[in-house]
Amino acid sequence: MKKSILSLVAAAAISSAFTSPVQAEDIELKHGDTLWGLSQTYKASIEEIKSWNQLSSDTIYAGETLHIFEEVDYTVEPGDTLWEIAHENDVSVNDLKSWNNLNSDIIYPKQNLVMKPGVNKVKAENVEPETKSEQAVPANTAEQEKTVSKSETTNQSDIEKEIIVRATAYTADCEGCIGTTATGVDLKSNPDAKVIAVDPSVIPLGSKVYVEGYGYATAEDTGSAIKGNRVDVFIPNEQDALNWGVKKVKVQVLD
Repeated sequence: MKKSILSLVAAAAISSAFTSPVQAEDIELKHGDTLWGLSQTYKASIEEIKSWNQLSSDTIYAGETLHIFEEVDYTVEPGDTLWEIAHENDVSVNDLKSWNNLNSDIIYPKQNLVMKPGVNKVKAENVEPETKSEQAVPANTAEQEKTVSKSETTNQSDIEKEIIVRATAYTADCEGCIGTTATGVDLKSNPDAKVIAVDPSVIPLGSKVYVEGYGYATAEDTGSAIKGNRVDVFIPNEQDALNWGVKKVKVQVLD
């Protein structure tokens, strides 16, 4: 797909622009440590530290371990967008704008941004799973609507191969995006198209596939960061694509 469609991953360009390592640090608390002191040392707000570690109060104890995301610098490269940078580093666009006092989504080459990569990943890992209710659910609820119909199931005899992949999402719903896939599909004119970007050496272009959580689709696109067992699913709405995040899913390549 052409550069002007908003790819969610630009790994080579993005990783090379950092001036410090991108990772969380686990801090074992010592006697005398305070959230305020940690916030000054690691350039993070008290509320951020509490959010990363699901703390309901400012009280911490010696011997506990806290996740701390140190602030890192990123230099904007030509063609970068806030959306790409945010997705590649597991943060939200709103976080990026807040950390850098930005009032719009416009950024410029050589502009310096600060961020705390991986923040959203820890937030997701900290979410408690919902407790299943024993109460009967009416047939017309949203949960019932999500149930895969019989027509969405795949006959085992139709499956050529089955792989587990890391799935991200991309969109053509962005300023300046052309939205044309590697095989020529115009995604702006066909927003309902079920399309994925693949590594052709793993899933050949033109293959019909079934993607867990996405449905039936066709491999119509490629991407510079889509290598090996990795796919991008096309989602027409930008916010819905952001909400997809990064998932480990099963892909069935069909005959």
